Amino acid sequence: MKIYFGFTVAGDRSTVMAARKIVGILEEMHHEVLTRHLVEDSAWEADRSITPKEVYLRDINWLEQCDMFIAEVSGSSFGLGFETGYLLGATTKKVVLFYRRDVESKISLLITGITHPNCRLVPYSDLNEVAVWIRNNLAQ
Repeated sequence: MKIYFGFTVAGDRSTVMAARKIVGILEEMHHEVLTRHLVEDSAWEADRSITPKEVYLRDINWLEQCDMFIAEVSGSSFGLGFETGYLLGATTKKVVLFYRRDVESKISLLITGITHPNCRLVPYSDLNEVAVWIRNNLAQ
């Protein structure tokens, strides 16, 4: 499966270890992660090596190509909100949003309150919960 993994580049990256864990598990399960670069320390610099228009066109292309959108939204950003809203409003693709329980009150209510049938919210307290959820809910 082609997965667009969403993670903030310019926002709060304090959950980068969780993001890396998610990407690692997805790759172990032989899924193709189109946006793997987002979990690298150089993500900010990489995105700024091309124009904003090129970032937009690249990301829209990946959103159209992907079979599923999975994101770690604990450090949610406008970009993550845009990607989520775009997919839920314009497609029938499945969306999975992971976030740390201890920061839920800091995440936009438009994210934590989603009731769209194609979106699954997955709060977690530790990385083992994330791993178990992915392995139990995503086919290889």
